[in-house]
Amino acid sequence: MISFNYETDFELGDETLFSNWITNIITSENKLEGEINYIFCDDDYLHKINFQYLNHDTLTDIISFDYSEGNFLQGDIFISIERVKDNATDFNISLLEELKRVMAHGILHYCGYKDKSLEEEKVMRQKEEEKMKMFHVEQP
Repeated sequence: MISFNYETDFELGDETLFSNWITNIITSENKLEGEINYIFCDDDYLHKINFQYLNHDTLTDIISFDYSEGNFLQGDIFISIERVKDNATDFNISLLEELKRVMAHGILHYCGYKDKSLEEEKVMRQKEEEKMKMFHVEQP
């Protein structure tokens, strides 16, 4: 089950659309969906988590806590909407595009993709692009 939680005044809108997309990403990687929580917050909220749990005194757009067991994906994905907005401006893309990238990024970590080396980061970016293309609104 995918759930969305808000620690800021941001809201996704059509949660079902996003939930179905994340489910499709999981299925496309031959994984099983467990309890996955997206928590949307601001910079201060995520900075405190980053410092308290990871001992990193920096701002970031996403932190994921992976509780997956084998192919059964579960965990908490924290996303700073402030960082996502700033990144969208920096990359000259829409907030929705950057949000989709970050949301896909978190679930791809649960699927086993890393981004510590240049090669891993290249694969992660390719996977993000692939999964973002899976997001679409059904037209009647």
